[in-house]
Amino acid sequence: MLGTELQPCSYDPLTGYYRTGCCENRGDDPGMHVVCCRVTEDFLEFSRSVGNDLSTPMPQYGFSGLNDGDQWCVCAMRWREAFEAGRACPVVLESTHISALEYVDLEELRSHAIGA
Repeated sequence: MLGTELQPCSYDPLTGYYRTGCCENRGDDPGMHVVCCRVTEDFLEFSRSVGNDLSTPMPQYGFSGLNDGDQWCVCAMRWREAFEAGRACPVVLESTHISALEYVDLEELRSHAIGA
């Protein structure tokens, strides 16, 4: 995103489409989980309200559910939807893949940027 090597987003909880801790894009992730976010309760409620419950544990998939303050690789379109609804969560630009710019304007991401 910033012209530097992509930094890890989170190892606890382990995130990324490939569960590597990074919001990388290898071209086969249909959801484009490339925006590293520090999720908020408001964002989690928004995501749940549009059909993607990220806070309920699903142990059968090794997913303990997200809590306010967790970092997670979010789908670029979901973050954009939340942004448009005024409910976007903070973004860690150093850990966000450049392909997010296919869906979200850099200035929109910067307006929600936090440090790693």
